[in-house]
Amino acid sequence: MHMSHHSILRAALLAGASLSVAAAASAQTAAETAAPAEPQGEAIVVTGIRASLASAAKLKRDSVLIVDSISAEDVGKLPDVSIADSLARLPGVTAQRLEGRDQRLSIRGLGPDFSTTLLNGREQVTVGDNRGVEYDQYPSEFFQNVNVYKSADGALIAAGISGTVDLRMLRPLDKKDRVMAVSLRGQMNGMDKLNPDGKRYGYRASATYIDQFADDTLGLSLGFSASQTPSQNERFNSWGYPSAPDGTLIIGGAKPYVQSNLLKRYGAVGTLEWQPSDDFHSTFDVLASHFEEEQRLRGIEFPLVWGTDVGVSDVTIDNGFVTAATFSNVYGVQRNDYNKRKADMISLGWNNDIRLNDALKLNVDASWSRAKRTDFLLETYSGTGYLRSGVPDTVRVERQSNGLFHIAPTLDYTDTGIISLTDPNGWGYNGTTAVVQAGFLNRPKFIDDMKSFRANLVGDISGSLFSQWEVGGNYSRRKKTSAYTSYFLCPPGGTDCTIAGGTPGSVAVPNEALLGSNVSLDYLGVPAMLTLNPLYLYDNVLDAVYDNRPGSLVRDNVVKEDVFTGYAKLSMDGELGGKPLKGAIGVQVIHSRQASTGTISNFANGVVTILPVSGKDSYTNVLPSAQISVELEPSFFVKLGAAQTMVRPRLDQERINQEFKYNLSYVGIGSSDPQFSPFKSEGGNIFLRPYQSTNIDLSLEKYFRGGGYVSVSGFFKNLTDFVDPNNNIAYDFSAVLPTLPADQRDAILADGSYIGLVKSPANTGKGTIMGVEATASLPFKLFSPALDGFGIFASGSYTHSEVEYGSNPTESVTLPGLSKWVASGTAYFEKAGFQARVSYRYRSSFLGEVAGLSAAPTFRTAKAEGILDAQIGYEFQSGPLQGLSILLQGKNLTDQPFVTYQNDDPRQVIDYQRYGRDYYLGLTYKF
Repeated sequence: MHMSHHSILRAALLAGASLSVAAAASAQTAAETAAPAEPQGEAIVVTGIRASLASAAKLKRDSVLIVDSISAEDVGKLPDVSIADSLARLPGVTAQRLEGRDQRLSIRGLGPDFSTTLLNGREQVTVGDNRGVEYDQYPSEFFQNVNVYKSADGALIAAGISGTVDLRMLRPLDKKDRVMAVSLRGQMNGMDKLNPDGKRYGYRASATYIDQFADDTLGLSLGFSASQTPSQNERFNSWGYPSAPDGTLIIGGAKPYVQSNLLKRYGAVGTLEWQPSDDFHSTFDVLASHFEEEQRLRGIEFPLVWGTDVGVSDVTIDNGFVTAATFSNVYGVQRNDYNKRKADMISLGWNNDIRLNDALKLNVDASWSRAKRTDFLLETYSGTGYLRSGVPDTVRVERQSNGLFHIAPTLDYTDTGIISLTDPNGWGYNGTTAVVQAGFLNRPKFIDDMKSFRANLVGDISGSLFSQWEVGGNYSRRKKTSAYTSYFLCPPGGTDCTIAGGTPGSVAVPNEALLGSNVSLDYLGVPAMLTLNPLYLYDNVLDAVYDNRPGSLVRDNVVKEDVFTGYAKLSMDGELGGKPLKGAIGVQVIHSRQASTGTISNFANGVVTILPVSGKDSYTNVLPSAQISVELEPSFFVKLGAAQTMVRPRLDQERINQEFKYNLSYVGIGSSDPQFSPFKSEGGNIFLRPYQSTNIDLSLEKYFRGGGYVSVSGFFKNLTDFVDPNNNIAYDFSAVLPTLPADQRDAILADGSYIGLVKSPANTGKGTIMGVEATASLPFKLFSPALDGFGIFASGSYTHSEVEYGSNPTESVTLPGLSKWVASGTAYFEKAGFQARVSYRYRSSFLGEVAGLSAAPTFRTAKAEGILDAQIGYEFQSGPLQGLSILLQGKNLTDQPFVTYQNDDPRQVIDYQRYGRDYYLGLTYKF
């Protein structure tokens, strides 16, 4: 820890900042039993969205930590279609859309790599590639509330730098009676299915059962859900925009395609709760989820100015940018692709509260979670002939006002007389020789496993401002296994898919692979393309050859983490200067052991070989914290927090793998610059340390007698040990020279180019993030009884960051997921069973994570976006239909596309994805 961190914390501590949220078990109880009653004597009407907002407001008011929450409006009913939808409406929280669904959360300007997600207070595994949780893995029907903690204390294990998301399942003993509820919701995409083998209609069904037994000492809750969620996506992707000799920008190539997705998810949850006396309380919960997502993608890649021997004519230039041109000698690559992801997740937890005596309690908690994911990513290619040997195309390209390009080809891409399965541009290469790559298959697999055990003692203190002490420890073991397999697909005949091995350059399209109707890309001007069944081609036509390129063979890895956390905390609950005060001071001591096994590539006698490798490291961090909440005036709170927090690097950055590369084209070029050395290596770093942050948080909160509140909060984060993913160090590769041919060795020695670069992430970055958030939750009955039932919930935030990497200390980097301006608002009416609401959220431009080459994650600037949702519903209050409710919802009613661009130039659009609108009609019946 740096001295400046100590200074900030010391100042906060001397100012009297000391609090804590209740002990771990107490915090859980508070979160789960938060009742929506108004503490000032006037009851809040507890129905629907108003009950949800009142419950969230009470939790925020009672917590000393700075927290925002969403609560279910009824059993099995969070207020939005998904958890991420709801979280994106909270102040300072944004969501990036992936495949049309809100998925990648950012909190206070920091992306999912900087937050943690808990389930009932326990850290969870993920079906994603790294640590960031994909919220699709959790059916929203299973949760009673979701809390986003924006400050941390000593008892909050695995707190993130940006925040901590805690998903809370309902507890059956919190309910007074038996509850049974069933729900069915139908979905329709606003766009018709874009692929003939896609779907436009989907459904979502759930059932919940809650009951109490043995004089209300034993409780049971069960939940089941099933859904099939379709989505459509009109996509455009640009290869980039190279500069002509005169500096004019022109599109290098384009890849338009249409995509139809179908997400199937099935889940089950159960909770058994036993409280035979005030001295013992035990809860066991289990959550299991299985989902499958199928994606069907079809389109055409057009190599334009970056294509081989492509001619350019009839050019129109506007302000240094080519807005229209005709490209000749173009060899398009038709794509008929199919992706399937299967994932299973299970989470078990057992929590026990034991009262040892009137002043001492013991809590013991054990948990296990495991996720397994397999991907099947299939690409198939067709064109007019191998290596540009067929009929070329002439393509007219014109930029439209929305940033898309209208593409008008002259060839008929549905004509099987000229179209065959082939490698149209001869891109296939296995590292040593050309292959006829008529397709490619990636099959990554991920297993994430975590076990944890926690125990803590909580003791009461009397006759003092300090009310409780708490000491505890937590042990967790996490193991993430990543395995990658890939294959070249080629026409049958020959050996190893190579031209030298006699592989044919193409094979005719079989009639059995035709789907009968052809996909249209007319949203961009392409009338139609040949529409094939890629699974038929894979199973019956194309040969598969293992991809043994060095870069493909050094991807498998295992990362293990053993983390021992000890903590102590003193809580306060009393008065100071006649003002009610709550607070705590605490400290965590965290000892981490991390290890990785994998492979590295080695170069000997002109041959690249793969060698196993392993490594490990250990370190200890000390994280002090202090919080305070003072009620300066009735229902007016000032909350201050100071804490040192940390979050571990991405798991793929901790892998030990290194890939050695030898570039023959840099031999003998006369440069000793390491950037142009023939030698290079890149990979992960097992010795990485966690990101560190010193946080100061301040919140002013005013609550009203008739319900609702307004709040303003500010935050400052001083970031150190920030991981620079682009870190390079000079390395002497002269040990490789004896293995090279004499002429290459002599040329490298003459140039002095044996000093190359090793690319490996390192903790060389630092910076600051600061911002302000404002929230207003206002039922309009505060202003007039005539407006009872109307209300708004609105929030806005501004975030500023300055982060520099050690590799480039003079230039601030853009943090992934950070939007400077974020705003959201919901206007609602709810009364006598009728409800209606309209929600709008806006975020300014940000750096988004998208899938790049071979599905590898890459970052691009995403345009600002505003999304409008609405819903209307009615619940029957009496009569034979009592308990039945009906709901109509619309999502993305503004039909907002997701758009990315490069080089801070919005004209240089890279991705354009239009998902259309989605409509839902649902019925719920509660017995």
